[in-house]
Amino acid sequence: MTKRRALAAAVCLGCLMVELAVAQKPGGIPRLGYKTPDFTLNTLDEKPLTLSELTAKSPVVLVVLRGYPGYQCPICTREVADLVKHAQQFSDANAKVVLVYPGPAEKLGDRAGEFLKGRDLPENFSLVTDPDYKFTEAYGLRWDAPRETAYPSTFVIDRQGTIRFVKTSKSHGDRAKTDDVLKALPGAE
Repeated sequence: MTKRRALAAAVCLGCLMVELAVAQKPGGIPRLGYKTPDFTLNTLDEKPLTLSELTAKSPVVLVVLRGYPGYQCPICTREVADLVKHAQQFSDANAKVVLVYPGPAEKLGDRAGEFLKGRDLPENFSLVTDPDYKFTEAYGLRWDAPRETAYPSTFVIDRQGTIRFVKTSKSHGDRAKTDDVLKALPGAE
């Protein structure tokens, strides 16, 4: 190997290491192709749900909702309804769907319960709460503006904990399309 090629390879490796550090830094939005940070959040019945335990068994579709910014988000409601409509396809792909509902800790469980009112989630779906935005901030998704909570986001995470799909919206709309999420699941190629 020539000195020039060795130097170029070292520079490329250095750039890759810097990019990896930036992608994995605390508070940064997890990026495509990188390991997702682990977390444990509670379901509405106070059962802990840990991402690494789920991905050890199946791919995970992680959907971050807007939570309760003073009202129930109608776009989140439609998004969840569409995901539920495709529950069998997620089940066929052996995927778990985790919905994250962020907000201030006070009455967050009640608000999340209101969000689900009149709707039962399929067996392969879970709704977890993110009290006081700890998860949301760790994932770099905190939308810190009046009457806002989190940037709506969707991640597909494979069994190795690697992110295969990311869609983050810096507005209320522009959500991930369910068909795109299903296509991103391992084995869907």
